[in-house]
Amino acid sequence: MATKKEVKETYYESIIKQGYSRRDFMKFATYIAAYMGVETSLVGQVAKSLETTYRLPVIWEHFQECTCCSESFIRSDHPIVADIILDKISLDYTLTLMAASGHQAEAAKHATMEKHNGEYILCVEGSVPMGADGNYCCIGGRSAKDILVEAAEGAKAIIAWGSCASNGCVQAAKPNPTDATPIHKIIKNKPIIRVPGCPPIGEVMAGIIVHVVAFGRLPELDRLGRPKAFYSKRVHDSCYRRPYYDAGLFAETFDDQNAKDGYCLYKVGCKGPMTYNSCGIIKWNNGVSYPIQSGHGCIGCSEENFWDNGPFYERLTNLPGFGIESNADTIGKVAAGALAGGIALHAVAANISKRKELRSRISRGKSNEKNISQ
Repeated sequence: MATKKEVKETYYESIIKQGYSRRDFMKFATYIAAYMGVETSLVGQVAKSLETTYRLPVIWEHFQECTCCSESFIRSDHPIVADIILDKISLDYTLTLMAASGHQAEAAKHATMEKHNGEYILCVEGSVPMGADGNYCCIGGRSAKDILVEAAEGAKAIIAWGSCASNGCVQAAKPNPTDATPIHKIIKNKPIIRVPGCPPIGEVMAGIIVHVVAFGRLPELDRLGRPKAFYSKRVHDSCYRRPYYDAGLFAETFDDQNAKDGYCLYKVGCKGPMTYNSCGIIKWNNGVSYPIQSGHGCIGCSEENFWDNGPFYERLTNLPGFGIESNADTIGKVAAGALAGGIALHAVAANISKRKELRSRISRGKSNEKNISQ
């Protein structure tokens, strides 16, 4: 019996088939290019790549995690992200979203691994337990480690979604009984993009996949393997409360008047000064808000060992690279001292200026009297 020939579709063809217009497609290309941080002149390249590139095969594995990364992805602000990038990306295998299960699901995954060897992207959500020979997390009678190693063998690249896959997250918190391990410490022979956050922002996840599709290579990464387009600035640097920090105005408790007035939350535990992420720029819930704007300090969920980096509601001092911001207690004093000093200096300068002006007037008056008498 003849087998049905596989029909390949480009991303653009998939988008049009879903009922979107050419205008919708161009809006999406512009939208996702902006999130990727590329120049406006490159929007055309992004659009052309989506028009001519066949859907990228993706295998999405789940290990020790809560599925918040998938939840974040499918709730992206732009409908095409969920409808096309996720559904029509040729997502051949994901335990959470695929209709098939059991043997059918495994057969689909292995067919993709064989047919697209060296071409597919492996997305991993969750850490991998290395303790007890991997028996803390078994799927279909196999350990997470075995499944990961097998799936990674033929992958073109690996994307570690979320803090669990990127740095271990809460499962790796002390005393880490399962020996939860991030992906980059297990797989050493493949390029890995780490996308930390608990969860990462949906638009960030979509932007990374589109970057690989549009430019045929991984995005520029920092020394920790994170995309610079989304992890190059501290949350502190883009926070709307930052001016209050610089002015030495802090909330002392979550229910004091300073907190209600929007003052900086550093003293009540905000980890924004040590956390690199795009929360303050892209935000959550369709760009409406993010934790700090909602009145809760950043817990630093995109940084390594964030669960063990001290209590969430106690401020950290002497942070590496914190520089002149090392002690929040002195900032208010310095600001107040500088203000008082400035006022005093202004008063002295004004007094000197007035004296000079008075002397000048007296001198001019005497000169006029002399001229009149002559």
